[in-house]
Amino acid sequence: MKQGFWVKIKEIKIKDIMHIIFFIIALPFGAMLKRKRPSMWLICENANEARDNAYWLFRYIRENNPNQDVVYAIKRKSADYKKVASLGQVIEYGSFLHWIYYLAAEKNISTQKGGKPNAAVCYLLEVYEIRKNKRVFLQHGITKDNVEFLHYKNSKISMFMCGVQREYQFVKEKFGYPEGYVKLTGMCRFDNLHHAITDKNLILVMPTWRGWLSPPSDSNKVNEKRLELFQETQYYKEWQGLLDDSDLIQYIEQNGYRLVFYPHREIQKFGEAFHSNSKNIKIADEKNYEVQELLMSAAMLITDYSSISMDFAYMRKPQLYFQFDVLKFREEHYEEGYFSYKEDGFGPVCEDRQQLLKQIYYYGRHQFLIDDRYRQRQEAFFTFFDSDNCKRNYEAIKGF
Repeated sequence: MKQGFWVKIKEIKIKDIMHIIFFIIALPFGAMLKRKRPSMWLICENANEARDNAYWLFRYIRENNPNQDVVYAIKRKSADYKKVASLGQVIEYGSFLHWIYYLAAEKNISTQKGGKPNAAVCYLLEVYEIRKNKRVFLQHGITKDNVEFLHYKNSKISMFMCGVQREYQFVKEKFGYPEGYVKLTGMCRFDNLHHAITDKNLILVMPTWRGWLSPPSDSNKVNEKRLELFQETQYYKEWQGLLDDSDLIQYIEQNGYRLVFYPHREIQKFGEAFHSNSKNIKIADEKNYEVQELLMSAAMLITDYSSISMDFAYMRKPQLYFQFDVLKFREEHYEEGYFSYKEDGFGPVCEDRQQLLKQIYYYGRHQFLIDDRYRQRQEAFFTFFDSDNCKRNYEAIKGF
C-alpha cells in the first residue's frame, strides 16, 4: 500500500496542490460546521451537472423530507445551476467552501467515484484511509461490466447502490465489498422515466467512450493535431460513416424521421469532428441537451456498450447495438461482467453498418415496436418497476 500511495503522490498535478492547501486550511472550519450541522448530507454529480441520480435524489429529499439537512455542489456557470438552486442550498463545486462542506458532511453522496472537491486529493484521503467518512455511490448507470476502479480496494466506498438484482449479486460477489456495503435500491433517475412521452419520429444515437481515445483524466482541450488523430480512428470512421451514409439519409428524410447523435461526454471534446449535411440529423452535446429528455422522447436507441441502454429498456423501447470493435473494447476498456449483449441484450447486435441499417429499416417498417423476445428480456431484467427508487435510496442512506 505504501508503494501505491507514493505512486499516486507522484501523479498529483500542480493544480491539485492548491486543493491540498484548501484541505489543510478547511480542517478547522469543517470541524466547526460539523458541530453546527451534524446531520448534513453533501450531494453532487459532475462539476457542471444536476440531471442524474444525485439530482433526482436531492429533489426528492427537498420535496418529501424537507427537514433533512442536504446541500448540492455544482458550478455556478452550469446550465443546471438555477434548476437545482431553486430546490435548496447550493455551493460552488471545487471551491474552498466545497472542502469545508466535504469535511463536515455526515454523508458524502455522489453519482461519480470522483465526485469530490478534488478527485486526486480525495482519492488519497479516502482510499488510503487518511480520512474516514461515509461515502455513498449512487452510480450514473447500472454496472454490467467488471469495472476494476469500482472494486472496494480501489474505492473504499461505504455504500454502493445497485439498480437490479443481477448487478447487486455481481458487485457483491466480485467487487470485494464488506457485507452490508452493497444495496439493492433501484436507480433514482428511473422514477422520472414513467413520465416519458415518445416522439415516434426520433431516432437517438448514443455511443459510449473508449479509454484508449479519451482517458477520464484527460484534458478537454483538443488541438488540431489531436483532432486529426481522432479522425483516423476506427471509432470516428464508423460513427461518422453512419452519419454520412446516403441510404440512411435518404431513408430518414423520406420518412420524416429525425436522428440525434449524442456521443459520451468524454468524446464530446472531439465534437467538431462530427458533422452531417442532412437537415434531419443533429449533432448534440451536453450544453444544449439533457440525456434523460432525449431518452424519454426517442422512439428507438442506437448505442454500442453504453449502460444508458438500461434506461431505454426500462421504458420498454427498442434498441440496437452497433459493436464494430467488441474484441478491442473488452481487452482495453471494460472486461465483460454478467451481461452478454447477445444472450441478455434488449435488441439485435450489429457488427457492421449494413447489419445496422437493415435493423433500422426493419424497426421503421414496424413503427418501432419492440419484438416480444426483447420485451421479455426487459421485463425479466428489472427488479423494480415503480416510482419509489428515490424513496428506497433515501431510506437506505438514512438508515446507514
